[in-house]
Amino acid sequence: MPTTAVLNSRMFHRELGTGLPMVFLHGNPTSSYLWRDILPAVGSGRRLAPDLIGMGESGKPDLAYTFDDHARYLDAWFDALNLDDIVLVGHDWGGALAFDWAARHPGRVRGLAFLETIVKPMAWEEFPEGGRALFRSIKTSGVGEALILDDNAFLTQMLPSSVVRGLPTEDLKVYLEPYPTPDSRRPLLQWARSMPLGGEPADIVARIERYDTWLATSPDVPKLLLAFQQGPGAMMGPQLVDWCAKNIAGLETEHLGFAGHHAPEDHPEAIAAAVRGWADRHSLL
Repeated sequence: MPTTAVLNSRMFHRELGTGLPMVFLHGNPTSSYLWRDILPAVGSGRRLAPDLIGMGESGKPDLAYTFDDHARYLDAWFDALNLDDIVLVGHDWGGALAFDWAARHPGRVRGLAFLETIVKPMAWEEFPEGGRALFRSIKTSGVGEALILDDNAFLTQMLPSSVVRGLPTEDLKVYLEPYPTPDSRRPLLQWARSMPLGGEPADIVARIERYDTWLATSPDVPKLLLAFQQGPGAMMGPQLVDWCAKNIAGLETEHLGFAGHHAPEDHPEAIAAAVRGWADRHSLL
C-alpha cells in the first residue's frame, strides 16, 4: 500500500483503479480499513482512502491533533498526489474534513457524499440522548484521559458497540493495532473533545459554520447524504436529516436501513451501490 511523505511525516493510503479520483475519509477512531469492502464495490475511478495523520498506519508526529492539524496534513497529502476534480466521501470526522476541504478548495471538488458526520454545531439537547453523558465525561479534564488514553474505551468498547452486526475479533484487532500506548491514543481523545456541543470548542464551531455556508451556496456540486434508521451510537437522526434537506444545496438523500454509527461496517455493499449509482447519475466518474 502506498505511503506518501507529508510535511514532517508520512501518510498511508489504500488505492484501487485509475481515472478520476474519489477520496474516502474515515473518522474517529477508525482508519482507511473502514472502507476496505466499499472501495472495490464502487467499481470505477481511482479510489483512494488515506489514514489521517496520527491514525492507522500513517505517521505519528508530535502534534496536538487539532482539526487544523488534520486539515493541514490532508491538504499536503492531496497536493503531494496532485489530486484535482475530486469526489469526496466522508464518515464521522472524515465528513467534516471533506466539507472543510471542499469549502476551502471549491474549484477542485466535483461531488461530495457523506454519512454519520458533523453537519452543524449542536446544542447538547440536539445530540443523541444516549451519548450526552459519555461526551460530557470525555470533555471533562482527567475523566476523558482515563476513559480514552488509559482504558482505551473508545476502541475496545465504543467502536464494537456501534456496529449492529458486531465487529469480528480480527477486524477489531486491525483497528486496535496502531494504538498500543496511552500516548498513541491522543488523536482519539482530541477528536472526541472536538465534538461541537453547546458552542464549544469555539474554533471548531466557527470552522463548521464556514463550511455550512459553502454547503448552502454550492448547488452546482452534487451531494449525497446516506441516511440510516438509527442503531447504536448513530448521531444523524431524522431532525438532522431534515436539516440537511433544508440547508444543503444540491443534496440527494438515500435511506439505507438500520445501522449503527459505524455504518460502513454494517452495510458496505449498500453504501457502495448508493455511491456508485449517484456518481453514475451525475457522471462523476
